[in-house]
Parts: sequence; structure tokens; C-alpha cells
Amino acid sequence: MNQAYPSDLTDDQWSLLEALLPPAKLGGRPRSVDLRQVINAILYVLVGGCPWSYLPHDYPKYKTVYSGDGVT
Repeated sequence: MNQAYPSDLTDDQWSLLEALLPPAKLGGRPRSVDLRQVINAILYVLVGGCPWSYLPHDYPKYKTVYSGDGVT
């Protein structure tokens, strides 16, 4: 990620949230996206009130963030 946005998680917030997220599935394909970036993108949409397709290019593709493809 190139730019920090006001809606992005701080390092302290991420450390609390990261422990609650499930690990990647064993024996499966590795995650193709960074979960922190997915959550930051969700927060960007929620806080900014913009459509999913308006996500800045710094975040994963909006279809990935919206549907969760590549996250499991």
C-alpha cells in the first residue's frame, strides 16, 4: 500500500483484530491478498460512504474486497 487513509487501522488496532481472524487453510492455496488491506478497504467504504467500485487502486480490487475471493 502506498498511501495511508484516515480510515486505515493503526498498528495497535490491527494487532488486536489480527488475533481474531482465522488462519489460512492448511494444505490449500496461499492467500492472495493481505487481510489487513481488505479490512482497510472495507473501512474506507464504510467511513467514506462511497461505492465499492470507487476504492482507490492502493487497495485490493473491489470485487475481491466485496466478495472475499482470494481471502480464504
